[in-house]
Amino acid sequence: MSLCDGEFRSICRVCHGGCAARVTVADGKVVRVRPWPGSPFNRGRMCVKGLSTPEAMHHPDRLTHPLKRAGGRGEGKFVRVSWDEALADIAARLDRFRKESGPESVALGQGTGRHHYFHVIRFANTFGTPNWYEPGLANCFIPRITVSNLTYGGFVAGDYYGDTPPRTILFWGHNPLVSGPDGELAFPVRDALAKGAYGIAVDPRRSETAKRCGLWLPIRPGTDAALALAMLRAVIEEGWYDKDFVEAYGAGFDDLRARVAPATSEWAEGVTGVPAASMLEAARRYALDRPSILEWGVSLEQNPNSLQTVRAVALLRGLTGNLDAPGSDVFGSDLVAAYPVLRQALPPDAPAKRIGADRFKLLGGFRAFMPSAHIPGLFGAMRTGEPYRVRALLVFGNNPLATVANSRGVQEALRALDLLVVADHFLTPTAAMADYVLPSAYWPEIDQIIELPLVAPRAVFAHRKLATVGECRQNELILSDLARRLDLPGAHESLTDILDQRLAPLGLTFDELADRFMVMAAPRYRRYLDKGFRTPSRKVELSCKALARLGYDPLPSFAEPPESPVSTPETAKEYPLVLTTGARRPEFFHSDGRQIERLRARRPDPTAELGPATAARYGIVDGDWMRVKSPRGEIRMRAKVTGDIMEGVVSLDHGWWFPERGASGFDAFASNANVLTSDAPPYDPAFGSYQLRGLLCAVARE
Repeated sequence: MSLCDGEFRSICRVCHGGCAARVTVADGKVVRVRPWPGSPFNRGRMCVKGLSTPEAMHHPDRLTHPLKRAGGRGEGKFVRVSWDEALADIAARLDRFRKESGPESVALGQGTGRHHYFHVIRFANTFGTPNWYEPGLANCFIPRITVSNLTYGGFVAGDYYGDTPPRTILFWGHNPLVSGPDGELAFPVRDALAKGAYGIAVDPRRSETAKRCGLWLPIRPGTDAALALAMLRAVIEEGWYDKDFVEAYGAGFDDLRARVAPATSEWAEGVTGVPAASMLEAARRYALDRPSILEWGVSLEQNPNSLQTVRAVALLRGLTGNLDAPGSDVFGSDLVAAYPVLRQALPPDAPAKRIGADRFKLLGGFRAFMPSAHIPGLFGAMRTGEPYRVRALLVFGNNPLATVANSRGVQEALRALDLLVVADHFLTPTAAMADYVLPSAYWPEIDQIIELPLVAPRAVFAHRKLATVGECRQNELILSDLARRLDLPGAHESLTDILDQRLAPLGLTFDELADRFMVMAAPRYRRYLDKGFRTPSRKVELSCKALARLGYDPLPSFAEPPESPVSTPETAKEYPLVLTTGARRPEFFHSDGRQIERLRARRPDPTAELGPATAARYGIVDGDWMRVKSPRGEIRMRAKVTGDIMEGVVSLDHGWWFPERGASGFDAFASNANVLTSDAPPYDPAFGSYQLRGLLCAVARE
């Protein structure tokens, strides 16, 4: 039933971008979504995913009522049940598990960048389990946030919104013209490049963003730290660093200089494949043609040297003074209060039981940005019972069979559970294995606020629930209902109460912000001139004492990927090509969207990109179906032969499954890149990150 008809402002949450939208509701249905021109982030533009919202919301396969498993796990057979029946049984079983095995035997999982993100953490804390996960915590974004906090006291994002435009933009393992993550959207980036900013792209693919750049540095996947160290050395030894800034606000410059001294551009060329002249030109432009923005992406974190790779890249900002200056990378503003995740409700003994906390201090320890479980260890505990048995998993907006490494190991873990609950919009391969499937609200069906850009906010937006399809419920409300049935702390606090608490610093209620829609902070720059940076030294930690105190190297370093042509030459004889996974496509968000006709028609098949010489070596022609094989498995992909990729590298679309092939499995492993990946050690010692890029593979024409 429609709550109201008309046209309304809202924020699209199909992905984690946050485009301001105009939503038209008529006769109880969302019938049209268009961009709202007043946001500085999307500037009156949207991607095809957001524009396809009405088709997704009212799709005939949309989940609209709770389902209970009626056959064997994974058979995809369900019967309809009421919300009361489903939640009563789920709550009763969760209560039994926590009494029999302790609350840590229940885990929660969620997808990236969703509106319910912090409410999942709130539920975990109040239930008493330290075991929650999101696939990116070790391998996406959290290492960048944590390193930024340790290095310069806060996270930063590109300043595309003031009077001073950037002159140089360095895109490192990042394709924002497609991914547009966390409010750092494609449109300001595109406009900056169109107005004359010089783009530099570090990427094995000449991505959509790289094609708009003046300089492309095709790099062997997994070797980013080597390139960053060489660029740091060049900035120092050529005198390109900001001497005044480093002298006043740099801590540990001499130590850093000694560390990077061996990292010559010639050495880095041999490791990375990037020509020495190109890396020197990139370093010079970023350092001298200021102001500069450094747009960094997930590829930096998807390796077992995650901490030091991110540190090496982060230090480029600190050496060049491209920090909190107009047109550079700037800190956000504390517009609203933090989400009340009720961390104090977690029992005192629970953090020590968090899987992985004893090994990965910046993922699960007390210094972690959002302490969470280590995914390989968590799914391993489901399979093996070590260090203890995890009996139940509640999943909100996540499809781990497609989006978590080692897909067959994930399947084995899910089969071993006593209870699997999945809340989602559609029946996915993961949901098909669940005991209960709960219909989640789509973004026009929720009440929530969002800060943009995430973690370094410049504005806060509200969006109201505009319509409801069937019996779909907002995930925060599902969790609150479960919390009340379990009599958890804070269970009777309404979502509106929580949102009003968060908005109190602005002197607004949620209803008042919804009427205004957006509050934008006034620009502020060079805040360090007043009190320095928010680090122990009040300076940029070029050598980080906080890391040293935790037992980690305070200075960045390079480590060859554990599986590569260099470190495993015997494996490379059978698997001679380098594999990178996770290419983003504008039609899909991770594993979402394959059943939407408008999107699927634009990109019907899973794609593997490879260069012309590589394809010719194996007799593969553009458009062929081909097999891609790693030491862990084999999948089927459609070949895209292109000169826009480094020869010897194969790049795969990720997140593929086939909704049209039936709920007994949806062919979840046929073209799933994570069949080829591994969640095995070695792990990054701080974050527990593991190798998802730079792996080895072989290809053959089908």
